Amino acid sequence: MKTADIGAALAGTQFLISMVETRLKARNGDSATDVTAPRELEKIEGQIGRLESLDGQTDEVRQEIEDLKVRVEALRKDMSHREAWIKTELARHPQRPYFLDYVEKIFTDWSEIHGDRRFADDPAMVCGMARFHGEEVLVLGTQKGRDMKQKVHRNFGLPNPEGYRKALRAMQIAEKFSRPIFTFVDVTGANPGLGAEERGQAEAIALNLREMARLQVPIITTITGEGGSGGALAIAVSDRVLMMENAIYSVISPEGCASIMWRDSSKKELAAEALRITAPDLKELGCIDAIVAEPDGGAHTDPDAAAKLLFTALEHHFSEVKSLPVKELVASRYDKFRKMAQFFTEA
Repeated sequence: MKTADIGAALAGTQFLISMVETRLKARNGDSATDVTAPRELEKIEGQIGRLESLDGQTDEVRQEIEDLKVRVEALRKDMSHREAWIKTELARHPQRPYFLDYVEKIFTDWSEIHGDRRFADDPAMVCGMARFHGEEVLVLGTQKGRDMKQKVHRNFGLPNPEGYRKALRAMQIAEKFSRPIFTFVDVTGANPGLGAEERGQAEAIALNLREMARLQVPIITTITGEGGSGGALAIAVSDRVLMMENAIYSVISPEGCASIMWRDSSKKELAAEALRITAPDLKELGCIDAIVAEPDGGAHTDPDAAAKLLFTALEHHFSEVKSLPVKELVASRYDKFRKMAQFFTEA
């Protein structure tokens, strides 16, 4: 290739790197996250690889290519501690598919169940009977709202005690009729309000944990967005816990952790990294069983494709758990959760 052509390709690559560097510097201290930067760095690395394979390079060109590699590596290192926060913002994206979106795309013959038969119906927790691959199942999950009217109606996706009691009532009905259970989690946490505490929020969550551990039917949980604290775990004691690629699952939000640890919520990116809340981290720790891929850019970019990917994952894991004997199913579920959070270091 001519020296002029190599120079033009080199200049184009340098321009792309400069654009990424400028955007990352511009967002320093800003809450907005540049979610496109990782994909752009991959393209830049591909261009550098093609530049290295060209013939007719001078020593000066080879040195400039090495300088580009150094700049890309520096950007990678700078972005590594932001990856968990990028995932957090993707998990919270306002256009991300919610529970009822997945119900519409994955299940058929949906029939909702209302009320806990004690206090009220909780719109933040949605339960119902449906069919999956023609088989009758129970589907339940937390539901957020899109506009302000829906958000208020759904209590911003924060379930009350009656929501968890409704979920347990529905799961016990499913157990009575031997129907498998699918649960979907996208919740910041259980409602911490005074009324919820007065009605026994902690007791409702604790009861769900105990009862789910011994339900005599297969249970599959998917973390589709945020999985926050006990409010998430109360519907996630399952035989298989799946997690969407850009979802998060944690005992506390990054902002809450930063406020407690450093008295400074602006250190949320550092907290997100330290909490190990992303799907790969939790898979490594044994807290989840599988990661469900998402379309490029996140589930919100192509909800239909995201639903198809999730359907395939659910189909695979459902075929595995439904064939297990009930006693083995319940015992393995209990053992799985008992073995979590066991960490040992060599003396």
